[in-house]
Amino acid sequence: MGEGVADVAVVIVNYNAGEHLLRCLASVFASAGDASLDVFLVDNASQDGSARRAVEAHPEVHLVENPDNRGFSAAVNQGIRWSRAPFVFLLNPDAEVSAGTLGALVKLARDRPRIGAIGPLIRNPDGSVYRSGRKFPTMAEAVGHAFIGPFRPDNRFSRAYALADWDRSTEREVDWVSMSCMLLRRAALDDVGLLDERFFLYGEELDLCSRLQDAGWKVLFTPEVEVMHEGGVSTGRSRRMHLIHSRSIYLYFEKHRARGWRRALLPLARIALRARAEVAAWRDRS
Repeated sequence: MGEGVADVAVVIVNYNAGEHLLRCLASVFASAGDASLDVFLVDNASQDGSARRAVEAHPEVHLVENPDNRGFSAAVNQGIRWSRAPFVFLLNPDAEVSAGTLGALVKLARDRPRIGAIGPLIRNPDGSVYRSGRKFPTMAEAVGHAFIGPFRPDNRFSRAYALADWDRSTEREVDWVSMSCMLLRRAALDDVGLLDERFFLYGEELDLCSRLQDAGWKVLFTPEVEVMHEGGVSTGRSRRMHLIHSRSIYLYFEKHRARGWRRALLPLARIALRARAEVAAWRDRS
């Protein structure tokens, strides 16, 4: 690359992530491998002082402080615009790179010039594998996952949507991967555009991966790098979060799936997703 341009821009959006953020950053620098990094921390008006503490511990990090919470997608876009690196690695502040290197991800991307996004293997805190790397669900799978999933996570609709029969020990092209940790090719972003900022939180990876594939780019899952993701540190599981999630899924359905006769289903989809949010919130309270 040209002088002063890193191999990878690492973008971390923080919102009250506390000590998780320090561990996240430490893991990023420890896992660089042979890749040069430019790390951008975009703070969405945290009140716990975590961003300042993180930069004191890692003064090489570029801190962008927003006066209010602009949402995940808008903050990610800020970080991407600050860098000229050919690859962007998005990582949640409550996630840690636990195996492999970012250099290995970059090499994989460079060897596959039509790969627009790569998702590594994600483990839950107990060591179990999180099912990142999924298909776009059919209508039946989406409905079954939404309404049966909160009570029976291993139902056949959720299993089909999550590709549950695949153990994630092998590389595979998929429809979409989790944005809690994702490597993006800047050339692909230049082609399809940055994140849609109407997705305040949730659903942004579905939208971006759909746009990438519509433009001829591929999405890849690889177990070559592993990330441990705590999950929910910044968001919790409040009724408000369930409502935001349902609004984002509705936006995705309206934008990508409600074509032709399916547009007639939009009012029903809005009602169903609102009901799904209320059911999920009730389950959390029970």
